[in-house]
Formats: sequence, C-alpha cells, structure tokens
Amino acid sequence: MEQSVASAPLPDGTSVAYAKAGTGPPLIFVGGWLSHLELSWALLPERSFLEALASGRTLVRYDRPGCGLSDRTSNAAWSLALERDTLRTVMSAVGGTTFDLIGSSLGVPIAIDWAARYPETVNRLVLYGGWARGSDVAALEVREHVVGLVRSHWGLGSDVLTDIFAPEASAATRAALAEYQRQASSAETAAQLLVGCYEVDVTDCLEEVAAPTLVLHREGDRAAPLEQSQLIASRIKRARLVRLPGQSHIPFIGDVDALVREIRRFLGLPARRRTAVPTLTKRQAEVALLVSQGLSNREIARELGIDERSAEGHVERIRIRLGVRSRAQVAAWWVASKNPN
Repeated sequence: MEQSVASAPLPDGTSVAYAKAGTGPPLIFVGGWLSHLELSWALLPERSFLEALASGRTLVRYDRPGCGLSDRTSNAAWSLALERDTLRTVMSAVGGTTFDLIGSSLGVPIAIDWAARYPETVNRLVLYGGWARGSDVAALEVREHVVGLVRSHWGLGSDVLTDIFAPEASAATRAALAEYQRQASSAETAAQLLVGCYEVDVTDCLEEVAAPTLVLHREGDRAAPLEQSQLIASRIKRARLVRLPGQSHIPFIGDVDALVREIRRFLGLPARRRTAVPTLTKRQAEVALLVSQGLSNREIARELGIDERSAEGHVERIRIRLGVRSRAQVAAWWVASKNPN
C-alpha cells in the first residue's frame, strides 16, 4: 500500500501536511502528541497498523502545525480552536462532508470536541487511549517535571516518554520511536503540546456527542488512566467501552491485532489478514544497514567495494521496495525491523 502526501493552508497561511492511503469512504485519524507522516510510514509496526486501518477505507492523517512536514510555529500556543481549524482544512482538502473519525491519545479530546460541535459530519467515532480532562492524567508535580524535562533536555525527555508510551516494544523500536519524536518537532513545540495535553478539558462536550462511539483502552496503559476512558464511555450516550490487555499507550505496540479487530468490526469492515512484511536481498540489507549509520552513497560504495552509481541504485531499489521516499525513512525502517515486536 502506498500513501500520497499533500498540503493545504490554514486561514493564517500555515501549511498543513496530510497523507492519504487506501481506497473507500474517508476515515480521518487524529493522532497523538507528535507525528511525522513520512517517518511513521517508514516505521514498520506503525505502518502495519495504518495499513490495517486503510484496508477498505481512505485513511487520512495529518501533521498538526509545528510537527512533521507541516509548517513550524514558534509563537502560537496549542488550542482546540487551532485543532478545529486544522481538521476542517484537511477535511476540505480531501473532499466529502461526512467521515468516520478516530482519535488516539491527544487525538481523543480533539475528536470529542469536533464530534460534539459538528455532529452532522461524523458517522462513527473511535477513541483509543485518551482522556477528557488532562489534569487527571497525572499529578501536578509529575506533569511539571515531564514538561520541564522535555523543554530542557529533549533527547532525554524523548527517551523517558518512549519508555512510558511503549514499554512492550523492543529496544530497537524504542530507539526508533525516540528519534522519530525528536525529528517530529522542536523541544519547545513538544513541550507546548504536552501542556495542551494536560490542560485540555472536554468533559462538557461528552453528552453532546451523537455518533455511535467505540472507546478502547489498554488496562495497563502507563500514560493515560483507564478511568478517563470509563468516564468518556459513561457520558457519551451511544458509547461502548472495550478494555484491552497490555501496557503500551502507542496503538501499534503490543497486541495490535486485538485493537485492529475491534476497530474494523465497529466500522463494519471484514477481518483483515496480515500483509507480507517487505524483505530485502542480502546486498540490499547491507546497504540499508549502512544507510541507517548515516553513510553517503560514496561511503557505502567504498565500504562494500562497489562503484558509487551501484550504491545509488541499491538505495533507490530499497526505497521503492519499502514504499518510502527518503534515506531517513529507510534508516527508520531498518532500525525498527531488526526486532519490530
């Protein structure tokens, strides 16, 4: 499966990047704290999860302002109003007036806010691993410590948060996720978005949500308390709560099959077989390893005893086989694929 990436301007001119994959009715995915459309597509566990959602639907994702491929914003503070503008812009760019909506993590309160304000646009609503009131996610001193760590030491902060978000991931995948976060945004943007996570409160919107709603939460989630999903499910009239085993907050880590199965059943989609994992030849694997180490084509050629044009050809064939567009994506795929579970 391939994804196409495009961009659209917000009312203030900020360019927002969005991606589409699959075919069928639109399914808009509002992601969590940070995102990067290209790096996420190259990360093997995340791509497998996204492809499972896109089978039978046109999956639409976007990088919020300040993240990934979207324009950086140095001064604008995060707000639900900005998220509404972003979602409206993406929805207009892809066409259509109604869609199924998925929110994950920070995307949950955003999706709740949208569904409550614009009920005529949402057919079905899926909420995974989120919260309605950010101040209940963690104690004040913990929230202040995490924000301060991210702002003052982004490298260490991303490592710590990855361990919290994905305790069931392999060391290689955690390393790839931490690097992914650092490439997705600046330290200041990451800190501002964390503050938004902790300050958001959509509890007053819950009873206004009219769409059939599936609320999913892993029982041992270390980043978002199960009690928040229980609150959400108890207040939304047509909601059903499904508790899943596991500790990982990130949806594509842990028992992904169970999560995907529940989502696809709720959306009226058939069960999906696993897709084949892309494989590389022995020579391509050698080249991908060197790409992941940051070597140029000339350095790869010297290391393997081949000419530079051959090295360039190998990199291009690897890129095509994996369905990615950049060397950074090849590197991310290689790191994660060493032990994706």
